[in-house]
Amino acid sequence: MIKINLLKETIPVNSKQLSQAFISQKAFGISINGSIKYPPFQSQDIFIYQSSAQNKQDFLGSNYALVEEKDHFLIKAEDAWPDILTYNLDHCDYNNTTSLKEVTEFRDEKMEDMAWMIIDFDVSYKEIFAFLEEHTKITLLCKQKNEPYEFSYMAFFDDILETQKIFYEFCQGIIKGKLSNDPDYTYDYLDEDQIEAVEYFKLVK
Repeated sequence: MIKINLLKETIPVNSKQLSQAFISQKAFGISINGSIKYPPFQSQDIFIYQSSAQNKQDFLGSNYALVEEKDHFLIKAEDAWPDILTYNLDHCDYNNTTSLKEVTEFRDEKMEDMAWMIIDFDVSYKEIFAFLEEHTKITLLCKQKNEPYEFSYMAFFDDILETQKIFYEFCQGIIKGKLSNDPDYTYDYLDEDQIEAVEYFKLVK
């Protein structure tokens, strides 16, 4: 897992490339690694800033702190978190934020289907997220502090197909274990949704 806490990070951006982007007639974005991106943006791009071609009067804006060095800018973007949410919520794989924007728990439909099935076996989304963040290649873009406590983040999988495979095996193992060892989950007492999950994960007797 890679965790990028905007309260601690500074993002270096090539000053010449950034200046060229602002004087161009094109919309552009600045990714989390400091690269300048132009539309069409890719789903794997994680942005700290985006500009439309018509909105370039203010250099980044008041929510960004810049330090200019010899050939690059260092950007602090912690105060721009609400804007950063809007740049990325539509293509993050899941999120834990205080935004009012409604999104599905998982952007990927197959991941969401598996999650809905495993919760019928008393596994929470919190436990699912904890597993994925420990066992898959994932990037968390977050705003995290201890006093007062705040942890708001968006998650991006490096490889969705590999993540699906790992999550499938996790769900399959949980259900298999409960069917074998938990008297509350014997085959004879499964409800309709649990039976569907057993069939989905190929655990039918």
